[in-house]
Amino acid sequence: MSSPEIASLSWGQMKVKGCSTTYKDCKVWPGGSRTWDWRETGTNHSPGVQPADLEEVVKKGVKTVVIGRGMSEALQVPPSTVDYLKKNGIDVLVLQTEKAVEEYNALAAQGVRVGGVFHSTC
Repeated sequence: MSSPEIASLSWGQMKVKGCSTTYKDCKVWPGGSRTWDWRETGTNHSPGVQPADLEEVVKKGVKTVVIGRGMSEALQVPPSTVDYLKKNGIDVLVLQTEKAVEEYNALAAQGVRVGGVFHSTC
């Protein structure tokens, strides 16, 4: 099962190939995607992305996780979150969201088992 391509990204809107939903923030993994609802884990711009935000993606057997910090990189990613991924043997890229989507799509096109969480506004 391959990771789905992110078909489009603009402020506050993301589309994943093969999915009819338009996301504001989304999680993607080999074979699927869904809304990334920050309320599920109490996530805010600071302290930012928590390991709990990534557990679902990690459980899909990804080798790399790409984190999109937002268009203006307002979303923080604490060292504990990066450590969580590395301890699970997962490579991690933390980038501005447009760059993150480019990297994610490039890895997916190469057949890498890549997952991601992307914030599409600030």
